[in-house]
Parts: sequence; C-alpha cells; structure tokens
Amino acid sequence: MDLLALIEDPDTWISLLTLTLLEVVLGVDNLVFVSLATQSLPPARRVRAARLGLSFAIVTRLALLASIFWLIGLTKPLFTLFDNEFSWRDLILIAGGFFLLYKATQEIHEEIDPDDDGHHEVKVTQSFTGVIIQIALLDIVFSLDSVLTAMGMAESLAVMALAVIIAISIMIWASAPIGDFIARYPSVKMLALGFLLLIGTTLIADGFGYHVPKGFIYAAIGFSVLIEGLNHWARRNRQGPRPPE
Repeated sequence: MDLLALIEDPDTWISLLTLTLLEVVLGVDNLVFVSLATQSLPPARRVRAARLGLSFAIVTRLALLASIFWLIGLTKPLFTLFDNEFSWRDLILIAGGFFLLYKATQEIHEEIDPDDDGHHEVKVTQSFTGVIIQIALLDIVFSLDSVLTAMGMAESLAVMALAVIIAISIMIWASAPIGDFIARYPSVKMLALGFLLLIGTTLIADGFGYHVPKGFIYAAIGFSVLIEGLNHWARRNRQGPRPPE
C-alpha cells in the first residue's frame, strides 16, 4: 500500500489512534520508573535526565520495529527448565523484573532510613550518567512488550512507528509534572515505589510463563491512586484553610 492510499484509508487513522492510546497506557510503567529514577538528581537536572532517557526509548522502539524478524526470534524457545520453555524475551523480562525489585527496595530503604552522612552531593553528581543508563536499560525491557503489541495490532510499519513516536512524546511532556508531583508528596513516592514492586513481580511472573492481565495491574494501581487522593483530600480538610499572609 502506497503512502497516499495509507493516509486516505480510515482504518489507518483508527489503528493509529488505538495503538497510540495503548502505547501510552503500556508506557505508564516506564514513566513511573523514569520519574522515580530521576528523584536523586537536583531538580534542574531531573527534566533533562527524563527527556534523555525517554528519547532513548524512541530510538530503542524504532530500532526494534525495524528489526521485526529478529524481534520475533526473541520469542522462540531457547531452552526448557522444569517443563517451562524460556526464550530470550523471557530472560530479559525476568532480569528487568529483578532489577525493578532491587531498585524499588533500595529506594524504599533510603526513604525509611535516609543517609545523612554529608556525602549526598557527591553521590548526586556521580549518579546522573547512572540514572540515564538505568532508564535506557529498562526502556529495552518495557519496549519488548510494547513493540510486540504494536506488531499484533497494526499491519503498517509506518503506523506503528508514528504511534510509538506520539506516545513517547506524550510521556516526555508528562514526565516533568509527574516527577514534580512525586517529589512534592513523599507518600505518593512510596506508592509509586510500590507500583514498581508490583510491576517487577509481574515481569518475573510473565518471564516464567504466568501472564498477569494488564487490566488487573492497572485496576490495582488505579484503586491505590484513588485511596491516596482521598487521603490527601481528608488531610487537607483536617488542616483547614491557610491563614492569610
């Protein structure tokens, strides 16, 4: 199908809209991790780190789309262990899940028992490159399911690529306000870290062949966000209106 016929086909626009919305939903996990990973940086550098990391996600997903046959090969069984077949995709998901568990547990520990030894600035200065590397590596993990989903929903490579670009652009735009919101409310940060624990567990389960429907995950996240919103509303009502300055 040539470009003009593709543009004039209504199914193309329906497919683009549906796939873009789905890519945004699937990218929530990635966006939460990016927002949390950049919290250790100074506020002036958080936005830059988030944008660089998410820009790398565009490159990663377009590269995976361009390597469709290689990507399909990642889903082929590599070996069998305890009657379960494992592919490269499964191993990548398991590794990414364990990394998320480690990262979330480490951040929770630092929130509960913060390090006040006076070396925080040195740690922050050295962590910028590390944050970008972490975001880039997790982008690969999150990109696998995202690209495989795109391949199953659209027939045109151009539609898949455009949907990915639009979705990641929305995530780049949303990364700054979400990061600021998490930094402003410590309880929200702890909730987001809990999300990472949940996402990491589901990635490991998926890698071992136990697929957890995304709807259950997002329903749990949505319910938690609703409860946290009610807590903030109740806390603000208890505090009462602020006195005039």
